[in-house]
Amino acid sequence: MGHSIDSMKLRSILLVTLLAALPAFGQPNILFILADDMGYGDTGVTGSQTIRTPNLDSLARSGVLCTQGYVPSAVCSPSRAGLLTGRDPRRFGYEGNLNQSAANYATRPELLGLPPGEHTLGDHLKAAGYATGLVGKWHLGHGDAFHPNQRGFDHFCGMLSGGHHYFPTAEKNHLERNGGKLTEFSSAYLTTFFTDEALRFIDGVEKDRPWFLYLSYNAPHTPMEATEEDLARYAHIGDKKRRTYAAMMHSLDENIGRVLARLDESGERENTLVVFLSDNGGAGNNASWNGPLSGTKGTLREGGVRVPFFVSWPGTVPAEKTHDEAVSGLDLLPTFLAAAGAKALPLRQPLSHEDKRNFQRGLKSFGPYDGVNLLPVLKGEAEAPERRLFWRLQGQVAVLKGEHKLITLSHRPAQLFRPAEDPGEQTDRAGEDAETLAELYEEIGRWQSMLPTVPLWGSSPFWMSESARQYDHYPPREEPR
Repeated sequence: MGHSIDSMKLRSILLVTLLAALPAFGQPNILFILADDMGYGDTGVTGSQTIRTPNLDSLARSGVLCTQGYVPSAVCSPSRAGLLTGRDPRRFGYEGNLNQSAANYATRPELLGLPPGEHTLGDHLKAAGYATGLVGKWHLGHGDAFHPNQRGFDHFCGMLSGGHHYFPTAEKNHLERNGGKLTEFSSAYLTTFFTDEALRFIDGVEKDRPWFLYLSYNAPHTPMEATEEDLARYAHIGDKKRRTYAAMMHSLDENIGRVLARLDESGERENTLVVFLSDNGGAGNNASWNGPLSGTKGTLREGGVRVPFFVSWPGTVPAEKTHDEAVSGLDLLPTFLAAAGAKALPLRQPLSHEDKRNFQRGLKSFGPYDGVNLLPVLKGEAEAPERRLFWRLQGQVAVLKGEHKLITLSHRPAQLFRPAEDPGEQTDRAGEDAETLAELYEEIGRWQSMLPTVPLWGSSPFWMSESARQYDHYPPREEPR
């Protein structure tokens, strides 16, 4: 998702971010929890009547539930690139998903990963004095230049690839800890093992030093695998895949509860900013449910890019609050830096002449980063600015500006929606509001003119046809049972 607001407003908001004073107690810990391919409706607070998520519900109620929270892309890898850099991933050529076919469609095969010139949240917070850890899924490239330990994370335990089976063994796994292959596991089930590692990292940070943990679960992404105990909890669900998904969600919720309980036990909960979201909307192949939204992972409908989005910081961010204005995963960078009282590292310019030209044009129009500091808005100290959010993926381009969202597609005329009042995108207003249609077309054209001349790699043509099929295949529906 890309996004922006008026350049003058953006610069003033970023200035507030960079000059934010330290909290009275010093730099807080920061815990960023990411789920994978999770449906918008699959928590109690977002509508599920069949999946029990007491810990996620409690987390949402302890802070702010952002009902219109968006991510940078409708697929995993570019979304994570945007979340970790605070920059629209298309601005540095990161557009397609990073999968086995990416190398066959790469214009720059040596850059199959997060470009080394881009700073991560780990880089920024490490420079601010934080101990930094990543546990779980990376999915931003293999090789030394892309390795998490070279991208701002002191500690890494997980997989470099985009997926993994849930019952690893010494002989069958592609998991590592700081470059060393793993052959022993504290827990047999991967979601629980990742939680063990997260607690190990938290407990290992020296006292009085702030830490940043990116807890990047691969659940509930395929393959559909759950423990027998968790499956038994949902034996009443008739559909086998939905039953397995529910069991995987149970484990995810239970393990997030373990981490939050450790913060309570150590007295660090009020000194820890916690953000939870999914990397993109629920997928069509894992029996997830996107609640009132249409579309699914891979489409630019709301179901592909709107996700559960919770922000909790007891004593600083008010509890039991709902925020209904648009927020973005690109907001994590300025929000985390504001909480830490830190400045962003300076951007590095691209090497090629064409990309450098567009880089400079983008800076002039959009600023260096694409997010805003959410803390003043969530605390009620500032009005939410009107947002401009952009996406481009597999023949689809979209922009959300204020209450209007335009989606252009390769296989049909453009459509215009008002997702805040019509989350299922059932009423196409393109034929009745020509003025807004033309305005948003202009916004898309201006944005695309400032992107790199070519993406770093493309996707297999299969995914373009698959996205077109999914566009209509997933209207809003009742929760499967």
